[in-house]
Amino acid sequence: MTGATGATGGLPFVDADEVARRIGPDRARELVQKALRDGFDPAHDPARVHTGAGDGHLLLMPSTLGGWVGVKVATVSPENPGRGLPRIQAVYVLMDARTLTPRLMVDGVSLTSLRTPATSAVAADHLTAPDAATLVVFGNGPQAVEHTVAMSRIRDFTDVRLVGRNPHKVRAALDELADRGIDARPGKPEDVAGADLVVCATSAAEPLFDGSLVDDGACVVAMGSHETDRRELDAGLMGRAFVVVEDRGAALRECGDVVMAVDEGALTPDDLTGLAPLVRGEVSRREDRPNVFKGSGMSWQDLAVAVGVAPEAPEV
Repeated sequence: MTGATGATGGLPFVDADEVARRIGPDRARELVQKALRDGFDPAHDPARVHTGAGDGHLLLMPSTLGGWVGVKVATVSPENPGRGLPRIQAVYVLMDARTLTPRLMVDGVSLTSLRTPATSAVAADHLTAPDAATLVVFGNGPQAVEHTVAMSRIRDFTDVRLVGRNPHKVRAALDELADRGIDARPGKPEDVAGADLVVCATSAAEPLFDGSLVDDGACVVAMGSHETDRRELDAGLMGRAFVVVEDRGAALRECGDVVMAVDEGALTPDDLTGLAPLVRGEVSRREDRPNVFKGSGMSWQDLAVAVGVAPEAPEV
């Protein structure tokens, strides 16, 4: 491997630019969907491991898919921005399942930037009306931008709006989207009324909008956190929606939108539907209620996309 792919102690390393060259939003979505269609059960994925380390903490995310094993090691150092360094950094190690020999190291942040919107797009593609025209995205950071791009690949939206608290950051995100061929404009929380697809990509701890405004048949994607005391959606919306999660166990461990709705009596664990049955056609979107996908990110998604980076990866 040459060019943007270097070597670390003899192990090839694929940097962020090379990841972007090898895998785009469509390919990432196909890889995530293929893992589920091929029979992978997210319930078998190991739980994310958090452990304190130095001035922050580590996240360890191992998984196995077919002939591949991988683990993402992510670091979160809250003081890093003041040092001129990223708050979150990550590296991914890809191994073959038979010998567990490390084959490749991949920039982990770029994998996260691909797999999170790809998973959201897989769910939204199954939960959004075929003729959807209006997209409302909450957030103005990288995930908001990447989710807007990913959603634009599954439907031909004619009205795209970005909702954020900082007008300057919203404008910067709109300019980036324009550079990528997507015409979007500033929005407000009330725009969820009448929207066909709503995406929440924020770090909010409290609900972003009044869930009663969401129409029956509309789709809402929430992916902002994996903490049990934070949520982007209110219990009222969760209680009246068809709720899809990556995995029931993971959602009850990590998703505040789910955990708090259950604690408040609006939702029960039995109300949760897994993403795999949705992708396999065993269940389908509802038109008599909103459709919600709550994602927290799981280890298998990183591995599904990392396999696509490997030169010997099979075609989907």
